[in-house]
Amino acid sequence: MSDEALVIFTPSGKRGRFAVGTPVLQAARALGVDLDSVCGGRGICSKCQITPGYGDFSKHGVTVAPDALSDWNAVEERYKSKRGLIEGRRLGCQAKVMGDVVIDVPPESQVHKQVIRKRAEARQITLDPAVRLHYIEVVEPDMHEPSGDLERLSDALRDQWDIARVTCAFPVLAILQTALRKGEWRVTVALHQSEDSETPRILHVWPGLYEGGIYGMAVDLGSTTIAGHLCDLRTGDVLTSSGLMNPQIRFGEDLMSRVSYSMMNENGAAEMTAAVRDGMNRLFGQVADEAGIDRNLILDAVFVCNPVMHHLFLGIDPYELGQAPFALATSNALRLRARDLGLDVHPAARAYLLPCIAGHVGADAAAVALSEAPEKSAELLLVVDVGTNAEILLGNTEKVLACSSPTGPAFEGAQISSGQRAAPGAIERVEIDPATKVPRFRVIGCDLWSDDPGFAEATAASGITGICGSGIIEMVAEMRMAGLVDGPGLIGSPDQTGSDRIFQDGRTWSYLVHDASASGGPKITVTNRDIREIQMAKAALYSGARLLMDKFGVDKVDRIVLAGAFGAHISPKHAMVLGMIPDAPLDKVTSAGNAAGTGARIALLNRRSRAEIEDTVRRIHKIETAIEPRFQEHFVNASHIPNAVEPFPVLSGLVTLPDVIFNTGGGDGEGGGRRRRRG
Repeated sequence: MSDEALVIFTPSGKRGRFAVGTPVLQAARALGVDLDSVCGGRGICSKCQITPGYGDFSKHGVTVAPDALSDWNAVEERYKSKRGLIEGRRLGCQAKVMGDVVIDVPPESQVHKQVIRKRAEARQITLDPAVRLHYIEVVEPDMHEPSGDLERLSDALRDQWDIARVTCAFPVLAILQTALRKGEWRVTVALHQSEDSETPRILHVWPGLYEGGIYGMAVDLGSTTIAGHLCDLRTGDVLTSSGLMNPQIRFGEDLMSRVSYSMMNENGAAEMTAAVRDGMNRLFGQVADEAGIDRNLILDAVFVCNPVMHHLFLGIDPYELGQAPFALATSNALRLRARDLGLDVHPAARAYLLPCIAGHVGADAAAVALSEAPEKSAELLLVVDVGTNAEILLGNTEKVLACSSPTGPAFEGAQISSGQRAAPGAIERVEIDPATKVPRFRVIGCDLWSDDPGFAEATAASGITGICGSGIIEMVAEMRMAGLVDGPGLIGSPDQTGSDRIFQDGRTWSYLVHDASASGGPKITVTNRDIREIQMAKAALYSGARLLMDKFGVDKVDRIVLAGAFGAHISPKHAMVLGMIPDAPLDKVTSAGNAAGTGARIALLNRRSRAEIEDTVRRIHKIETAIEPRFQEHFVNASHIPNAVEPFPVLSGLVTLPDVIFNTGGGDGEGGGRRRRRG
């Protein structure tokens, strides 16, 4: 037998020759193969499981003999008897190379394993979190060679893991000596290192081999809602996702009203900071309870938010963001201690805030860019993050432009007479019969339509409580297609529309969707003011997108991605009828769900993506809508449903909109009759 053997690793394809008797784990490390180990090769953690292949491998030009690895040993037998080991698997730290061999590293044994994302078109996340576990054996103290426990622990990390230098979070000192002695000088260390150049930081020490979980939070702090994803930093799995209303809503529903509150009240900014931090802690407690974990095991957190939320969460007065030139205190990414943000998690936990792009385009837009990667797209990609303050990105490999547009909270059900947040009982889908003008709808929590048998029984528990964001978009679009609403946005009278569901509501008309008042339930209607709110919101959204298209020198885009808390639930056809988005083939309009939250999750689970997005943000060109003359022109045109000027040829081939205007004769909804639209 030769003194050396060829070792080939799959799926990486890396190969090299090693001395007979070399442990597989050692060979993997020498070749830079992605093989995990927490215990450092002591046969304790079982992270380094491998599957050897035997027989002829013509692809690799090698024949593997049955004795290519050392015999099954007592350490492997003990592990298998106690915990089980898949047939054919070996422990890489115990199996030694005895001859030419092909070694497969299964996904669960890879350090940088791929975390699967549900959307096929999105790239996968390579698991490489900032916080990792390392098992070490520390030299006991000696009267003849005095040194501190921390110093000897640092020496062990250097000698056993090749980590030359570490720093220590202050709370660790209080538990270090107890952990070392309880573990009989064997401990597991949680190390935080967000980038290669950063000195690793000890966040926690457990006695012995710690085999429990360590966790991180990815949080999208929005104007209206806060959404959080609790992730297992060892597997990349999302354990639970949850959200709550942003407590700052009581200070104002939109961003500028909150800026105004801080200007008008001496302690206004501090009040809003306290409110959002309190809400954040409630969210952290909520997800920890749902997952059944101790919140003190949350060691890392990533936050994305718009600029005003960014400042208020940090405790910075947003005064400067309320006036030109909309200067941020800082646009750089921030690496902080979680306790700096008042978070009730592990006392040494870290927090990372993605960079902001500009004064009105925040870290949430940066997270969307990280998630959707427009700078890597060959097609011209329009990404619209729909929310109270919409972030819009337009770009391809040539360049990326960004802007924000103040849509207000209407798309999230706020300021709508029967509006509500997405919850069981909220109307989310709508169809209106163009002949009878009668609606049918679906509510969250029930797959039946309202005219299906059994609908009443199926919704008895939740009731029919209101209309959520996706529902109001479909409702207004359906009313336009059914001839209940004209292009300028007026609801017609019963005579004009041919519907007995239209009723007088002050000086205007309203439309009855559902009446449960006889049984104590709500009367759900759509008023002309609701239509106006949606018109203003969608006009702001469309105008921002159209302005970016002007700057890019194009009049159409190749693909549109709808993002945001309810982006996954928006019907592309209804969004186009409404005039929310530019005209495009419906199969080119897709949903990304909460892309900002996904971007936060990528930054949480892959530390190198943090440097990537920081570099990308520096190259994104920001367009300030407030100082662009054409924004107002586009806004006026886009206030029409779908648009007063632009033709929407793709939409025209799919839908025929009634060509009517309800002439009020000088009064908002009084008198008048049908006439064809001019122009």
